Amino acid sequence: MSIVELSRAGQFAATVLAVLVAAYFFARVEVEIEGEAGWAANLPTWRIEEHPLLDLFWGGRPMTGYHAWMFSFIALFFHFPLCFMGEWSLRLEAKILACVMLFWVVEDFLWFVINPAFGVRRFKPHHIAWHKRWAFGAPVDYWVFGAFSVLLFWYGY
Repeated sequence: MSIVELSRAGQFAATVLAVLVAAYFFARVEVEIEGEAGWAANLPTWRIEEHPLLDLFWGGRPMTGYHAWMFSFIALFFHFPLCFMGEWSLRLEAKILACVMLFWVVEDFLWFVINPAFGVRRFKPHHIAWHKRWAFGAPVDYWVFGAFSVLLFWYGY
């Protein structure tokens, strides 16, 4: 029995707020790890620079050991509540995938905003080589994952 039960709108708002806070904290961690060299450029990790699937699934960016483990960890982190609750459904999975997509868009943008080597003024294609495709002032990934996140939230709620 719950002490507090949120409405559907309250659940949605609490979920989005939690994702935004988690994205901020993780962006802080990544700035500490990567410094000014984004996309794990100076980290001691393996890299796959060229592969046809990187263009399709990774926006043309290299695949690194750092990102393989980090993305896997975040996916597991967002799925943990399902393990804890002992239930799964398509609607719950849609909510989780929406959260993961929102998390990565916000976390990536915040990485630039809070990184002393970048800031909002340097959030431009010529300063950020690892985001290869831009539209309307942001990486195309932001628009694609943002749209999918909205659709998945709509289905999930």
